[in-house]
Amino acid sequence: MRAAIFRQGDFTVGSIPDPVLAEGQVLVRTRACGICGSDLHAATQTEAFVDVARRSGGRFAMVQDRDIVFGHEFVGEVVANGPGTEGRFAPGSLVTSVPLTIVAQRVEGIGYNPEVPGAFAEYLPLAERMLLPVPAGLDPDHAALVEPMAVGLHAVEHGRVAAGEAALVVGCGPIGLAVIAALKLKGVAPVIASDFSPARRALAARMGADLVLDPAAEPVAARLEQAITPAGFDGSRYAQLLGLSPPRQPVAIFECVGIPGILQQLLELAPAGARIIVVGVCMEPDRFEPFFGIVKQLGMQFVLGYTPAEFAATLGHMAAGRIDVAPLITGRVGLDGVRQAFRDLASPERHCKVLVEPWR
Repeated sequence: MRAAIFRQGDFTVGSIPDPVLAEGQVLVRTRACGICGSDLHAATQTEAFVDVARRSGGRFAMVQDRDIVFGHEFVGEVVANGPGTEGRFAPGSLVTSVPLTIVAQRVEGIGYNPEVPGAFAEYLPLAERMLLPVPAGLDPDHAALVEPMAVGLHAVEHGRVAAGEAALVVGCGPIGLAVIAALKLKGVAPVIASDFSPARRALAARMGADLVLDPAAEPVAARLEQAITPAGFDGSRYAQLLGLSPPRQPVAIFECVGIPGILQQLLELAPAGARIIVVGVCMEPDRFEPFFGIVKQLGMQFVLGYTPAEFAATLGHMAAGRIDVAPLITGRVGLDGVRQAFRDLASPERHCKVLVEPWR
């Protein structure tokens, strides 16, 4: 089968062996697969990606000197049921799945695994037990975005954010937009979004942000405090300690940028008692001053991925129209266009989410 192969720091289109189905696997023809921000990290900072993954527990099996076929945000069509399957999905069924498969009772990741090609290839060997049908009425290609949208849902759920709280989302790339959508599902208000990119700010508004800020032109900290501060608020230490002032609205701050220095900025702008939920993937050493967190009694929570239940719930929200991903899809390419798409995604003004369509 044909695939876009990442080899020695660059992409080439070539042939790789067709999948051989293991017990319980289904052969799926890839219809569409999104290019993820983590894919960009892995392609442009391969050595750091491999090193950090190894030192942090080996969650990703990528090896620098072996071919990799990326692709973990996918939707596809069932071609054939393999040995030991129940036949739950007839050929032609549209399906998606968390990016994992099962081989001989061993769970294998899809997308950064030299042993299992990802969805920048024509076919995938997926575990029948992990497949989800694409609901009738949902644009099949939109199902490729369940994965990144589930990341946003998980960030909100794992951060224990609830209605009655306010939220600030810093960084409005695909994951920041997913967080905004999940916050709106929870009834969080106001949801404030901040990004330097005009295109991303426009998308944040379309996804439901109540207030969208350009941090180059507006003081984010001041606008946040204004939004959460009631009339008669007294911020002095003793007024707060003795309950002599109405409290500010609780606030959760989502870091969706993933670059060194951003945590320090958020520690400085966060109001007392806020929680910082780190969703952005930073693979470089960073420094911050704990004193800011100490005197403000801030919380900090790191999150990654989603649970299978959250993945399925996200698909349901999309099918019901509660999450609209159509505005996020800004480009489509075949395998021959993958290399250029990775370059184009460096510009936030040009693209948000590009879908790879191997049969295009």
